[in-house]
Amino acid sequence: MKLVSYAKELQKEYEYPIVLAKLNGKLEELQNVEVDPDKDKIELLTTADRIGLDAYRRSVVLLMLTAVHRLPVELDASDVVVDHSMDAGLYCWIKGNFEVTEGFLETVMKEMKNLAAENLPIVKESMRTADARKYFDSIGMPDKSRLFRFRNGSFVNVYGIDGYKDYFYGYMAPATGILTKFQLVKYKSGFVLQMPRKSAPGVVPEFHAQDKIFESLQQTGIWNDRMGLDTVASLDEKIAKGEMNRMILVQEALQEQRIVEIVHKIQERESVRFVMVAGPSSSGKTTFANRMVVQLQANGYNAHVISVDNYYKERVDIPCDASGDRNFEDLEAIDVELFNKQMNDLLEGKPVNLPRYNFTNGGKDFAKEPTTLKDDDILVIEGIHCLNDALSYAIPKESKFKIYISALTQLNIDEHNRVATTDGRLVRRLVRDFRTRNASASETLGMWDSVRRGEEKNIFPYQESADVVFNSAEAYELSILKPYVEPLLYQVSEDDPNFLEAHRMLKFLNYFLPCSSEVVPNNSILREFLGGGCFGVD
Repeated sequence: MKLVSYAKELQKEYEYPIVLAKLNGKLEELQNVEVDPDKDKIELLTTADRIGLDAYRRSVVLLMLTAVHRLPVELDASDVVVDHSMDAGLYCWIKGNFEVTEGFLETVMKEMKNLAAENLPIVKESMRTADARKYFDSIGMPDKSRLFRFRNGSFVNVYGIDGYKDYFYGYMAPATGILTKFQLVKYKSGFVLQMPRKSAPGVVPEFHAQDKIFESLQQTGIWNDRMGLDTVASLDEKIAKGEMNRMILVQEALQEQRIVEIVHKIQERESVRFVMVAGPSSSGKTTFANRMVVQLQANGYNAHVISVDNYYKERVDIPCDASGDRNFEDLEAIDVELFNKQMNDLLEGKPVNLPRYNFTNGGKDFAKEPTTLKDDDILVIEGIHCLNDALSYAIPKESKFKIYISALTQLNIDEHNRVATTDGRLVRRLVRDFRTRNASASETLGMWDSVRRGEEKNIFPYQESADVVFNSAEAYELSILKPYVEPLLYQVSEDDPNFLEAHRMLKFLNYFLPCSSEVVPNNSILREFLGGGCFGVD
């Protein structure tokens, strides 16, 4: 019987829509696959599973583009750009002078609901790569044609609904009937396609604007446009032409320029004595903090870095998570009282013996020489809780300048397929964990969901409270990291529980041509992951 029929029979036993399946350990779409339930090992995946939800969200994008394609207006799906993540959705905009109005979004929403009610199949078609390039050129999607130029395969998979065809990176849902949870929200000059989160797969959350994140992403987009970098294909073209060295240096110069701009904002507020830096895993917080120190010193400050990690409680006092392990990521793991007392003592000019956490014995070692905060001194404090005022509740607000740092990927695969920010950070972490802890790819992949849950609880709710947002992503970085991370991912065996994720990452990296890391400067944030940096943060 067909896998899709098998899933349909069992759907009533599942709370959420079945989207994909693991068939004998291999991930499969439900369409056009024959199974024998008595012999095959079948695991059905719903939107409550991350892989299933990713496929659902991808399919909703196709649904939205098909709806636009159906509209009787001077507009087609090729005019819609799916740009970057925003809240629980994707920010989209329309090329040219087309004005996105509430009425237009209501019309698109209505057509999307009609498509879902019709329960149309999502048809998968294997096209010769040469034919696919001609097809997408003919319908006004040259970015896809350029992308396929760098693919070694003879065929590409194209998905369609009701005659509209498009290319998507990753697996898709079987039909439109399960695609009922979505919302279109007007935002800025475009709109957000809002969809469920893994934490609540049956609900479309209310949209919350992220103006500072948006501004940072827009700025990065302008930088990339100046260098002719809008998609992965444009990056691959520069690598093929041998133009990477200058591009890397320009990218690094732009980041340094942004750091200087932040220092100037700090100078405008004479009361600032603490620069609080926070961001999710693999954002490059430590290198950024050290680069901030250099620029602060260049502008007349006597700057120092302090890590909140040095204020961990004694290991025996750190609460445990559900698995019984010490939870170092929660605020409850920090000796908040000591941190506030010492920071206020410094603010009042008192000498303080700062701690350094000893991860060997699980306690603090206090410096023998006290530290005093002089008139021209400023502290750059980095840690995952630095945007949460509960960490620094006793420190005067006017003394703090808060910076949110994250690797906010702006370079997309093509106009309808984005590079997920979490994938960029995961590649960074895979490389660093192996280099600094000799951790296998499987180990890092296995803990990634837990890391992300901690970020959603401890970091993301506070990102818009920052005074500024710094985007640490480099447009070129996945091409640099590719030769480092691919061998690690290939070591994950087929019987490993993290094999499917490793395989997905390898397929994703196929879009990028590799590039040498030799030209990456030693003060680059990327050096925190590659090694060879000048700040000693390895």
